[in-house]
Amino acid sequence: MASTSDIRKGLCIKYNHDIYKIIEFLHVKPGKGPAFVRTKLKSVTNGKVLDNTFPSGHKIEEVKVVTSQYQFLYNDTDYFHFMNNEDYNQITIDKNKIDYPDLLKEGENVTIIINTEDNSPLSVDMPLSVILEVTHTEPGVKGNTATNATKPATLETGANINVPLFINEGDKVKIDTEKGQYIERIK
Repeated sequence: MASTSDIRKGLCIKYNHDIYKIIEFLHVKPGKGPAFVRTKLKSVTNGKVLDNTFPSGHKIEEVKVVTSQYQFLYNDTDYFHFMNNEDYNQITIDKNKIDYPDLLKEGENVTIIINTEDNSPLSVDMPLSVILEVTHTEPGVKGNTATNATKPATLETGANINVPLFINEGDKVKIDTEKGQYIERIK
């Protein structure tokens, strides 16, 4: 058993008969009253996100997990196939367990969290950002960089995102995998 002082981003816990991953937390010490920890939990089984507040010192049940580096091999509609970089074992993961699966490019390395009790994959942590090529967008117009106007673009993986007006087909762009948003153009 762990307590609220052990809470950190990425920790997997059992809560309400389900396994949740902590995606955000904040220790709060108000001027009046006891301290508490405000958390944002994401269910690893159905992907629902909920806000919860634990009183300071509250006991939480931690799930024993192993994290390993895996390489993305390919996908077949609903399932994504990965290979362990150390022992070359392959696993298949449901598309719903991956945030922004459209941003995964073949050969990309990800971190997969596996429950040690039953060897089931809990979540896939993608790199903070990926660099992808724009395969289709409307032509850019010179001088349209003063405003934050955007246009739709299709990336090499099939993902659709909004990019600034100066981006053209063939440009490489850096994408934030946590939010699925454009960060910058790569030259």
